[in-house]
This record gives sequence, structure tokens and C-alpha cells, in this order.
Amino acid sequence: MTEPHSSTNADRVVIFDTTLRDGEQCPGASMTFEEKLEVADILDALGVDVMEAGFPIASQGDFESVAEIARRVKNASVCGLARASSKDIDRCAEAVRHARIPRIHTFISTSPVHMKYKLQMEPEKVLEMIASSVTRARNHVEFVEWSAEDGTRTEPDFLCRAVEIAINAGATTVNIPDTVGYTTPDEYRALFEMLRSRVPNADKAIFSVHCHNDLGLAVANSIAGVKGGARQIECTINGIGERAGNAALEEIVMAMRTRADALPFTNNIDARLLTRASKLISAVTSFPVQYNKAIVGRNAFAHESGIHQDGMLKNAHTYEIMTPESVGVQKTSLVMGKHSGRHAFKEKLKELGYNLSDNALEVAFARFKDLADRKKIVYDDDIVALVDDEIANAHERIKVVELTVVAGTKGPQKAALTLEIDGEQKTHQSTGNGPVDAIFNAIHALAPHDARLELYQVHAVTEGTDAQAEVTVRLSEDGNVVSGRGADPDTLVASARAYISALNKIFAKRGRGPIEAVAIL
Repeated sequence: MTEPHSSTNADRVVIFDTTLRDGEQCPGASMTFEEKLEVADILDALGVDVMEAGFPIASQGDFESVAEIARRVKNASVCGLARASSKDIDRCAEAVRHARIPRIHTFISTSPVHMKYKLQMEPEKVLEMIASSVTRARNHVEFVEWSAEDGTRTEPDFLCRAVEIAINAGATTVNIPDTVGYTTPDEYRALFEMLRSRVPNADKAIFSVHCHNDLGLAVANSIAGVKGGARQIECTINGIGERAGNAALEEIVMAMRTRADALPFTNNIDARLLTRASKLISAVTSFPVQYNKAIVGRNAFAHESGIHQDGMLKNAHTYEIMTPESVGVQKTSLVMGKHSGRHAFKEKLKELGYNLSDNALEVAFARFKDLADRKKIVYDDDIVALVDDEIANAHERIKVVELTVVAGTKGPQKAALTLEIDGEQKTHQSTGNGPVDAIFNAIHALAPHDARLELYQVHAVTEGTDAQAEVTVRLSEDGNVVSGRGADPDTLVASARAYISALNKIFAKRGRGPIEAVAIL
């Protein structure tokens, strides 16, 4: 058995995606079971070599999602994360055992500050644990990755000893992460050159980079590490991850494609799916992509300056170093309207990268026709927002059925809201200091909770006064931070959808207990 990236090509770079593990650790970015499966499917289609599906010991839910992804994924190696303990490693092995190519990724801290304050262990004990944990993992699976947490702040001599021990114990991949986003490109490149020259058995394993973006250097550092001899890059879609995030997969891939002269490395990613993957991750995590984000941002291929427009009309290469089509962006933005039929809508979805089931297509088409009746112009971005909203909310226990709001200069404003809760419709009328407050009060009455509203944000999907509103809501309860997003031409309906989306995630974390309403009309 070989991993999908096994190759005699010395310039082949393994793409290790950790959106489902490191990405989901970003506060508020947790995904439901069904959403994780959607993400796993797009990552597999995208062509990632290794998919880190989760941290199986963290919870029963994490274990089940990793196990199902391991059964489901057809091409990528499926990896689970484990600390350097027998329980973690055994649980991880159980989760990934059905994968076509299972991998265990085990780690331990190696920097002086982590060993002293986090682990409270002596260096020699850490070295013992590296040997025992990697050996145990190798007894379960053929492919084992070992990581030196906080590797860039680890003393060079100790790091060399740790890497040598890990490889001797059976590690097939050695990851030296920049856990806190502290290093610089020159330093990181030199670190890998040092390890490859000083560690006697360095040629027996693939070296890997894993960079965080605390100083905005994650992508630059990742590429520098590859120049230093690493041949695996750990990254996430949209750069999502803890604190300031991880290295963005789409930026790394397109940097290599666009600057092959300076970066003569290859990978297996189908770049035409990058935009679709970006939009899906944004939808399921409710983390909007900044407009000026490289490669997948809304403005990445937009030109407003007169000088730029003139240059583009004469020759696109004057201001675009890659084509929109190369990353899955359509040149045209508008074709659909209220007279469009089901077949045309289905074809448009295919153009945009969607392949919906028959039932999902019917629901999306009904919402599209409703939107087309209410909007003069339906843009591609409108359809993407509509379908992503449906995907994100398809498996929710609570759904918005009907909303009527009375607002004006004289308060209090009123909201009459009907929700479907576990298949049963319930209605409540509330007042508030403004229409949004009234809506949220009605939701609280129908689905009681102690969650605190941390963020309420509105932006227009497209231009015009009839544009769809996209609302993001962030809630926190008992240390859990979740985000929800809703889209609708009516900002108040989008607000209700977003709040309900986040609330569903709160209740999912609680378990399957009943949702009791305070008062029902």
C-alpha cells in the first residue's frame, strides 16, 4: 500500500489539508457532522493528498465524523490527530482504520517554554515519549506523522535529537510547525536545511511545514520551508484556523502554478475547484471571506480603476497574472432571471461547481424562483449565497417558517415568528428595541437559551437596493462560540435565519434534548 503522493519526482509537494481539524479549532467555526462530510467531499475532489479529518479523542462527535470520513473518502489519505499518549493513539487508529490509506499524526511540544510550562516535563522524558508514541502509532498503521509542536522555538540540538528518534521509531513524515507564527522565511528555510544536513536518517522521511499566520507570513514561510527541502505543506481553505489562521491552500497552490519559474514544484490540486471550496468553507463556518483575499476574494478579479479597466480591455495580462477560470471563477456574472427553467438553473449550478441531489435541487430552485420574483437581476453571487444558505441549514432542528415585523419611528417594534422545531410548528410574538431585537426576543421565547450575542453583521451580496442581505451572527454559551449565516432579500428574514443557524449549533453541542418554548400563541 502506498500513499497517493508517493512519487519519484523530487519536486512533488504533498498537500496536507487540515481545514477539518486545525481550521475547525478557530473560535466559532465548528461544523456539524453533515457539514464535515460536505467539506470532505470537496477536499477529495479538489485533490488534496492528505486530509486531516479531526481529533478523534476530543469527543464522540469528532470520533464519529473522522470514522465516517475515513469510510467515505475515495482518493486522499485520511489522517487523525493524537497526542503522545496511548489512549489518544489507539482512539485515532480506531477512527481511521477504514480509510483506504490511514495515517496517524501524533505530536508533542519540544520548545523549552512548552516543555517547562505546558508539559512540565524534562527534555529526556519528552524524547522517551516521542519514541514510544511513534512506535505505538506505527504498530497500528503504515504511515505515521510526528510533529514537534512549537518547533521553530526549539533549540536546534534538541530538535535534531527529537527528529532522529521519531524517524528511527517509524515516522514516515516529520512536521516542524511554526505553531505560534513566530518565524520568518529565511529562518524557516535554514531550519529545514539544518535538519536535513545534521540528522543522520533525515532521508528516510518526508519533512513537512505547518505555518500559522500571526505575523502574516504563513504562506511565505511555507514556501520557504519547501525551498529548504520540505515536501509536504499543511494548510487550510481560506487560511482558516486558530488565532490569525493557517497558510491558505489556495494561495500556496496558485503561487506555485503562477510562478513556476521561481517555484519549480508540482502538486495534485485541481485549481478550478478552489473558488467552490472557498465558498463552501465560508458557508458552513459562517466566516465570510474578505473581499480583497488573494485568489478567492470577491475583488480578486475585479477592476474599477479607469486605468486598470483600459489596460484590461487591451490585454488581460496587463493586470491579471492568472485567469479567473483557472480558479473556478466565471467571467460572466448574470444570466438567470424569473423566466429561467429548472434545467437552466441546474446547468447554472454545475457552472458554479454545485452537484445537488434531486431533493436539494427542488428546494434550491423554489427559493431561486422566489428570489427572481423579488429581484430585478439575479447574479451568480446571489445564487451562490442562496444555495450555500440551503446547504448550511439543510439538517437543522430549528427552521424559520414565517416572519412578520411591524417597525417604524414609534416603538416598540413587533415581530411575529413561526419556527419549525423538531418537525412541530410554534409561533410567538415579541416586542423589542428595534425590529431585529424583537425577532431575537421571539426566537429566545420559542427556543430558550443562555447564549450571548457577540456579533451581528450585515452586508449586501450584490449591488442595488434589491440586493440579497447576508447576515452573520456569532453566539457564545458555556465556552462554546458558534457562528451562523443567513441570506435573503429581506434583511430581517436573513437576520432570523442567521440567528437560528447559530442557535442550531448551540443545541447540537448540548445534545438531542428537547427544546422547550417559554410561551406559545
